[in-house]
Amino acid sequence: MNTSAPVPQRSSTAQPGSARAAFGYRDFRIIWIALFASNIGTWMQNLALPAYIDARTHQATWVALMGFAQLGPLLVLSIPGGVLADRFPRRPWLITNQSMQLLFALGIAVMIARDASLWAIFLIQLGIGTFNALGAPAMQASIPLLVSRTDLPGALSLNSVMLNGSRVIGPALAAGLIGFGVTVPQIFVINAGTYLFAVAGVAIIAIPNVASVAVERGLQKLLSGLRIARRRSILSRMLLAMTIFSFLCLPYVSLFPSIARLAFGIGSSGPTYKWLYATWGLGACLGGLACGSVLVRFDRRKLITNAFRGFAVTMAVFALARGPQLAIPAGFLLGFFYFMAVTPMVTMFQTNMHDHERARVMSLWFMAFGGMVAIGALVFGPIVDWIGPRPVLFLSVAGALFLSWWCNLIRRPAELLTDDERGEAFQTRNATSLDQQGVVAGE
Repeated sequence: MNTSAPVPQRSSTAQPGSARAAFGYRDFRIIWIALFASNIGTWMQNLALPAYIDARTHQATWVALMGFAQLGPLLVLSIPGGVLADRFPRRPWLITNQSMQLLFALGIAVMIARDASLWAIFLIQLGIGTFNALGAPAMQASIPLLVSRTDLPGALSLNSVMLNGSRVIGPALAAGLIGFGVTVPQIFVINAGTYLFAVAGVAIIAIPNVASVAVERGLQKLLSGLRIARRRSILSRMLLAMTIFSFLCLPYVSLFPSIARLAFGIGSSGPTYKWLYATWGLGACLGGLACGSVLVRFDRRKLITNAFRGFAVTMAVFALARGPQLAIPAGFLLGFFYFMAVTPMVTMFQTNMHDHERARVMSLWFMAFGGMVAIGALVFGPIVDWIGPRPVLFLSVAGALFLSWWCNLIRRPAELLTDDERGEAFQTRNATSLDQQGVVAGE
């Protein structure tokens, strides 16, 4: 049975694998723009909600709990979401999940307007996180099908730009609107409206139908993604590295307003905090974009190792900062190295899967990338309240230094790949040799 999607055709003559080449595909371009617009609303809320909670409670623990409500469901529901993505037609499944998040976003607006109990807000935020976790594997499994494997690195780089560009525009837009008298609950209503962009984008494009070859039933089907990852050492190594990175190095993402207040004396409701947050997002955006443009010719293995080293150094500077003068430029570089590491990691991860495996295996990536950030914030949030943020930030430095050694794939010979993995090696029109990239690329 042919389980691969038809190879899409692009209109661009740009360098294969670049961001420009990926943008030459009509359907990819449409969904990218739609999700960019939707994510701007999401990051308006992601700025406003933690800041609101921190200003209301002055407790990093409560900020962490709200972050867990958003990302924690990825730990439990990503694998079922991947299985459901294979079971149901992609378009109605994606539209349903986006629509439910829209409704819950409106619910948060109502709760904030009424200064409802924190637990009520938590439960509604948990609803958004639940439908995000169920829909994310299907969305991220569908987007790579809109470009050829040749141009997948550029598409994944643009995904990073979309996520982090919205991190810049969303908070800046929220700050500007608040300055013109828009209330925090109204910001949440605007976020709810931006989900319509995602719904429209999914409705317009043609999502290739990729038949699943899984014959497992019940629990075996749920665990099929784990078995695929275990059979390919590059997948399991990237998953474990992302898990460690998320847990040890990224809790600051969820605890950002509390860290800014306690470490730098920056109030979460003031303009300086919004500048700090937007500058960090700009750095992350440029880090992802660089991987699909100026760094596209570089060995991804070296990019990952050097990015972890850069992250460790800039996190140390960030931890030592006493005010915004140093924290803001350090935050910019911290964001840059953050996505300079993550973008080539997810590229290596995605290019080592068959199309029909993608939904089930990508669910594991969401557990490692999103779910473990929430767990890390839950663990370290009370520690921030107890002894302050700097010990937690220096632990992030140690974690990044360890990963710069452990993820040095250049030092690890090709024997890491088993004979069985070599037998499954994909063939592409522009397949890069294993000795050059350290990965199995293409199908």
